[in-house]
Amino acid sequence: METNVRQQYNRMARIYDRVWSRYISKSLSFLKDWAQLDSTRTVLDVACGTGTFERLVLLEHPTQQITGIDLSEKMLEIAEEKCRDYPNVSFHIASVTALPFSDRTFDTVISASAFHYFENPSAALLEMKRVLKPDGELIILDWCKDDWLCRIYDFVLKRFDSAHEHCYTQAEFHHLLNETGFQIQRATRFRIGLAWELMIATATKMSIEQTQVPD
Repeated sequence: METNVRQQYNRMARIYDRVWSRYISKSLSFLKDWAQLDSTRTVLDVACGTGTFERLVLLEHPTQQITGIDLSEKMLEIAEEKCRDYPNVSFHIASVTALPFSDRTFDTVISASAFHYFENPSAALLEMKRVLKPDGELIILDWCKDDWLCRIYDFVLKRFDSAHEHCYTQAEFHHLLNETGFQIQRATRFRIGLAWELMIATATKMSIEQTQVPD
């Protein structure tokens, strides 16, 4: 699956920002406003693509420490070009299920419009939790299958797009967060025009007491 994702995005890298410009601008602007990143926080952007989110953040906080990972080297080449003037930003080719970082490295882990590509979402969430500091935040934005159009996209893509894995309803998404040891702090759904309904959630690591099953 990851090979399919890499190949697909390597092929579309040069036209990606142009073809998806409205979706990228609207969704990532919402994500930036939702996240309200403090300029001192260290950020990991999972499936960062062409680095548009990094650029949006850096326009407000030019010293923000951001690390982006992606499967596509061609997408990362564009991201590196966009952020070439910021030594505090770095990009790496890596899988979400094998992040090349030590435990408890980041204050905030973010992922936008990539969750439906994850072949093993629970493994991905556990790996993101591993690199998150004890008081850190996980913020994930993705398509919402509660919307009838998204259900159609999911049905079609499963049959014609070898890179696509699965879309989730908000309840399914929240269940995955909870069962991997996250506590949801806030969540919502929002639309980009008529074509896209998205969901977003901010979650923190559950404490040991919260993860214990009562007798």
